[in-house]
Amino acid sequence: MYAVIKTGGKQYKVAAGEKLKVEQIPADIGSEITIDQVLALGAGESIKFGAPLVAGATVLAKVISQGRHDKVRIFKMRRRKHYQKRQGHRQNYTELQIVSING
Repeated sequence: MYAVIKTGGKQYKVAAGEKLKVEQIPADIGSEITIDQVLALGAGESIKFGAPLVAGATVLAKVISQGRHDKVRIFKMRRRKHYQKRQGHRQNYTELQIVSING
């Protein structure tokens, strides 16, 4: 069984037992969170789509860690104009392990 969930403005296809990194969620390490924004559920050949959410469907996930991704480097340059600009940032993330899909 799999589900398509929405968190942090992005959509993820998840199954029980998977690990994934999502936008930062304010939760303690080791705690379990419930994601109720389920857009679709699938099991084998049957798929249930929501309009926009599947009613009564939830995904239970455990918070494994909080961290920061690798640095993203931004470099802008205009040739022959003596213009160079360097920027960079590190995005925060929360690593989740999917415990179960209910729906």
